[in-house]
Amino acid sequence: MDAMASSAAEYAALVAGGSKTFSQALMEMTDAQVAAVRARDLDRRVEKANFPFVKTLADFDFSFQPSIDRPVVEELAALGFLERRENVVLVGSPGVGKTHIAVALGVEAVRARKLTYFVDCQRLVGDLKRAADKGALERRMRFYAHLSLLIVDEVGYLEVDKEGADLLFQLVSRRYERRSTIVTTNVGIGAWAKVFGDPVVASAIADRLCHHCTVLKITGRSYRTKDLAPDRDAGSGA
Repeated sequence: MDAMASSAAEYAALVAGGSKTFSQALMEMTDAQVAAVRARDLDRRVEKANFPFVKTLADFDFSFQPSIDRPVVEELAALGFLERRENVVLVGSPGVGKTHIAVALGVEAVRARKLTYFVDCQRLVGDLKRAADKGALERRMRFYAHLSLLIVDEVGYLEVDKEGADLLFQLVSRRYERRSTIVTTNVGIGAWAKVFGDPVVASAIADRLCHHCTVLKITGRSYRTKDLAPDRDAGSGA
């Protein structure tokens, strides 16, 4: 009742002064309390989603990355792909906005009360390996397999050994056509054989992820260099 309690004196004065009726004051106080409860609930669910930061599509500068098909991204934000159990793969060099878009879609999923979790590829592999070593792999697999939306960041940033690749294949297979996965990668899907060290496993992972999938290829400069002025003196000898 925090919101109602904090505004009680103010509304009591408004009612006493005739600015509002008692029923109007009660309705507005109740609405404020409901909004506060929903906001706290959203904050808790966002925290559980493990996002590295919280950003939305409203924060994204589409004009800086014209290679991105904005209508496609906005359609994804409507979350129809979750209902269809489809996946999203974001491909591009570091800094072009892949993770921002992935997080923004994840935030929309959380707002829609979809169970969502963000993890980078190396941490995911490490988590599954540790679970396997402790005899708890099945329980951990169930956690990841049950999520409505799993976001796996930075596939390809570092290579994955055979054990890790096999574990990822098991997880992707469990989620195939049952749950949605978003993957960001800085290498083309065709180069995943090198990432996973085994062309057969890499092909099997890619096949299941991309069977029902929207692939967004982002080209352009890194956002991290956005505010850097071009070096007009380059080559001038100055």
